[in-house]
Amino acid sequence: MAYDNLAFLIPLLPALAFVITFFVGKKTPYGGALIPIFAIAASFLISLLITIGLLQNPDQVISQSYHWFAILNLGVLIDPLAAVMLTMVTFVSLLIHIYSVGYMSHDPAKSRYFAETSLFTASMLSLILSDNILQLFISWELVGLCSYLLIGFWYQKPSAASAAKKAFLTTRIGDVMFLAGIIVLFADLFKLVNGSIPEGVYLLRFDEIFSYIPEIAAMNATILGFEVSHLTIITLLFFGGAVGKSGQFPLHVWLPDAMEGPTTVSALIHAATMVTAGVYLVARTFPMFIAAPQSLIIVAYVGAFTALFAATMGIVMNDLKRVLAYSTISQLGYMMLGLGMGAVIGAEAVGVSIFHLISHAFFKALLFLCAGSVIHAVGTHDMRELGGVAKVMPITAATMVAASLALAGFGIPGTSIGSTGFFSKDPIIENAYLFGEHAGNWFPYLFAIVAALLTSLYIFRLLFMTFAGKPRTNYGGHESPASMTVPLSILGILALVFGAIVVEPFNKFVSSTFVNNFVNMDIPALAEVGNYELVHHAGHEPLLILWMPVIVAVIGLLIAFVIYYQKAIDMSRFVSKNNVVYKLLYNRYYQNEIFTQLFAVKFVYEGLAMAGYHIDRFIDGIVNVISYLTIEVGDSFRKIQTGVIQHYSVAVITGVSLLVILIKLVMEVF
Repeated sequence: MAYDNLAFLIPLLPALAFVITFFVGKKTPYGGALIPIFAIAASFLISLLITIGLLQNPDQVISQSYHWFAILNLGVLIDPLAAVMLTMVTFVSLLIHIYSVGYMSHDPAKSRYFAETSLFTASMLSLILSDNILQLFISWELVGLCSYLLIGFWYQKPSAASAAKKAFLTTRIGDVMFLAGIIVLFADLFKLVNGSIPEGVYLLRFDEIFSYIPEIAAMNATILGFEVSHLTIITLLFFGGAVGKSGQFPLHVWLPDAMEGPTTVSALIHAATMVTAGVYLVARTFPMFIAAPQSLIIVAYVGAFTALFAATMGIVMNDLKRVLAYSTISQLGYMMLGLGMGAVIGAEAVGVSIFHLISHAFFKALLFLCAGSVIHAVGTHDMRELGGVAKVMPITAATMVAASLALAGFGIPGTSIGSTGFFSKDPIIENAYLFGEHAGNWFPYLFAIVAALLTSLYIFRLLFMTFAGKPRTNYGGHESPASMTVPLSILGILALVFGAIVVEPFNKFVSSTFVNNFVNMDIPALAEVGNYELVHHAGHEPLLILWMPVIVAVIGLLIAFVIYYQKAIDMSRFVSKNNVVYKLLYNRYYQNEIFTQLFAVKFVYEGLAMAGYHIDRFIDGIVNVISYLTIEVGDSFRKIQTGVIQHYSVAVITGVSLLVILIKLVMEVF
């Protein structure tokens, strides 16, 4: 393609913008905002042109590798999967940076903000472009570092500093698992080439990894008496990394607290970077997962449970941003569920899941930016203090409605009428139905459909409490400036029409990633390796199944309307510390207490303290024994020093005599 040679500029331009903004941003207009904006705009243009070229010829994958030490490489890979991700990340990041000009206008540290967000974007783009797993891991760690810096951007606040550390440490658990998976993978590959790597072969490059999938799948290990394929171990370790980054149960606890940073940072983390990295990792290594269907089933279960689990907490939160944070966790669960459905629909699962990722990026960025617009105007993010905001912020309210419809998934099945979320989320739920029908397990479908009901309930609860009715406090308020409302309007349009326009060609395009010449993946007979029959989604499910996601979305809307708009039910009877269920949900199932007090304090802190105590006693014992022996030996030798000259003379004469006798004996022998 004509733009192949420009691919390396996609992450490089924002990285250079980071350096320039960091050093000279304070001396340029808008705190240096224009530097990353122009850099990311250029990256978006290059990404878009490459994507258009791939759409015309999906087989023309961009693959460029350069030597890095002896057996490693530094490379660029842009296939359909990477192309759509690059285009989305650059586009959404560009809009967020433009929005940030107005949002961060009064912040004295805005130049540092724009430098860090530019590096954040560059790190995510580098992760997507990586043609090998080690390079991806390095970019993965850079993404984690940037999230730490931006979550704790207002580091003067103890809560922000604490949230940044919590995010960094929690995601490290997943990162260690990911790194362990890479080590096991490299060891297996090194063994398969008999310890002699042919010249020009880079074992950790994706095409090399995928070519060895059958051999790795044939290698087994015994764990707790069970024979487990090395490929299953590796993919589960990779998924552990994805669980940390993409906020899946149980490593999701950092994500709600990450709201301590600027709202624009939340939009960037939840829509375009960080949390999408885990989903992308599973999608990028999908040939490995589909050859280890047991791992895919675990991905599906964890995703479905997370979707429901997070949604239950979203319905009781009163903080605008925390509601949206739990919404993100829930929607990421849907994406993981979509990938897990590859166990029954094959490579099509990648297209379905990534389409929801892209769609979610648009309406979740819009939701956070709308929340930021409200917070910027009224100075609070507690929904109980708001109400009637639509009267003073009509553009923000209209775009928030569009985003809410997309998140809830409103549409008409069998037609091209519907929000973006309708066309991206509903196929995942339908595939979960297929899984239940063919595998005989209905839990993923039931979790997904109940989560859809709760999703509609919590987002319209937010909408009615914030924008409808009368103001509950004297918050004032005004519409945001054009630098903020223009990005809102663009994202609002995409939230409404993007899905209907591109759903069919998108899924076909992205699903071709693993059936083109680059990977040449032959989907295994999953019935043989996992007892799951491979089926193809044809849209012939019962009519009730096709309508069920929309039905539950309408039910959720009606419940929210009756309770929070008409106020037909007195919620004070239920919203009480005496209500066990409400207390459990509001306290987030006491996860923080369990993790910090039980695991961190009891097992880690007290465990290390006890181990340190016993080690200290052991070392003290050794030191005490050595000192005792030294003193006793010294005391014994001290008794020889009598101070009587005759004794010393006898000792010298005796020693000299023995030495003379010894010398004479040696001379006679030799």
